[in-house]
Amino acid sequence: MRARPAILYNKALSMSLNQEVVMLQEFKKFAMRGNVVDMAVGIIMGAAFGAIVKSLVDQVIMPPIGMLLGNVDFSGLFVVLKSGNPAGPYATLAEAAKAGAVTLGYGAFINTIVSFIIVAFSVFLLVKGMNQLQREKEEPPAEPTEKDCPFCLMAIPIKATKCGHCTADLPS
Repeated sequence: MRARPAILYNKALSMSLNQEVVMLQEFKKFAMRGNVVDMAVGIIMGAAFGAIVKSLVDQVIMPPIGMLLGNVDFSGLFVVLKSGNPAGPYATLAEAAKAGAVTLGYGAFINTIVSFIIVAFSVFLLVKGMNQLQREKEEPPAEPTEKDCPFCLMAIPIKATKCGHCTADLPS
């Protein structure tokens, strides 16, 4: 009687392992499909591109704009909603955060909007280029090789002068 539960346990374990192997094979098949790999590459490239655009906005675009507006550093613009301990005024956003003040950092938001506009425009140009390439690849439709007989409406070769189905003489 003791051998029977062990056999059932081994059989259940074997079935469980088989199911795991099948599920692992299905996952491998899913993960290796072209769409998933392409999507992963796109996500990685998008993250890298986002970092480049953030750097472009923070270090190249916004400093000259800030200089034109009177030496304004957009990333440091904020409004104190509630003073912390010690009470303000705070020279920087970091000082306000250290004091526990509640702030509204609209300068960083402006930088994020500029970054978004650059990324959106870049994606627009990319999609526009891809659409143009796709239009160039499309071939014009092939000329028809058959026509319908005006008498029996069966398909016949376009150069036929007599219908092979109803034997009618076709108009030229």
